[in-house]
Amino acid sequence: MTSAPPTSDTMRILILGGTGEASTLSRSLAGRADLAVMLSLAGRTASPKPEPVPTRSGGFGGAEGLARYLRAEAITHLIDATHPFAATISGHAARAAASAEVPLLAIRRPAWSREPGDVWIEVDRMEEAVAALGAEPRRVFLTVGRQEAGAFAAAPQHAYLARTVEPLGRILAVPDLTALEARGPFDIASEVALMRASGIEVLVSKNAGGAATYGKIAAARSLGIPVVMVRRPSKPDVPSVPDAAAALRWLDRGDHAGPATLRAV
Repeated sequence: MTSAPPTSDTMRILILGGTGEASTLSRSLAGRADLAVMLSLAGRTASPKPEPVPTRSGGFGGAEGLARYLRAEAITHLIDATHPFAATISGHAARAAASAEVPLLAIRRPAWSREPGDVWIEVDRMEEAVAALGAEPRRVFLTVGRQEAGAFAAAPQHAYLARTVEPLGRILAVPDLTALEARGPFDIASEVALMRASGIEVLVSKNAGGAATYGKIAAARSLGIPVVMVRRPSKPDVPSVPDAAAALRWLDRGDHAGPATLRAV
């Protein structure tokens, strides 16, 4: 996609994306003459959704590579709108922004919280989620993404319904596997129907937050199905907002505190 040539007064924004928040912010900024926006995707999705702003795909070469990119492209504002579990890139963003002296804002959607009727087994790592399934065979609805699914090959006694955006391939080598490719949002009614039809006994999920995939959590609650919930990893302590609307206000306000300061990773 082409945009108007930037001037010396143009805000040059790099959005680290791959989430609904990044797409929403990109749509809000598209076409503005006072901005030059670049959306960066990690490249893990073979066919990402089209976006209304220029897009790049792939990594930068760590924090140092990202800092070099920020300087070379004269980026004035960096938005970390990556997935809540993308701890590595968020760490790189914090260090790169501090090094290049570029203001950084993270969009961090609120995590899901336990509600009455929820039966959650909370764990910190995927290996702990595998162990939490127990030794006895169970019918498992696995919704942790393609990259993490392979950990469950260590528990081949279970029957898995694994839902991913990209084809699962041979990552999860177990005897009883049903692979389902689908992209959210998913509503409660369809999730209830899917779990009932598949005889699901336990759901495994990351605590991604947001509305797009919350239907499975509400469905598990209504069906009395336990959830093995993987907690979020820690991320750098940087200025953050809960959604794209707040990030847009931050950009438009123009009174940012200055370059990012890395306080904790």
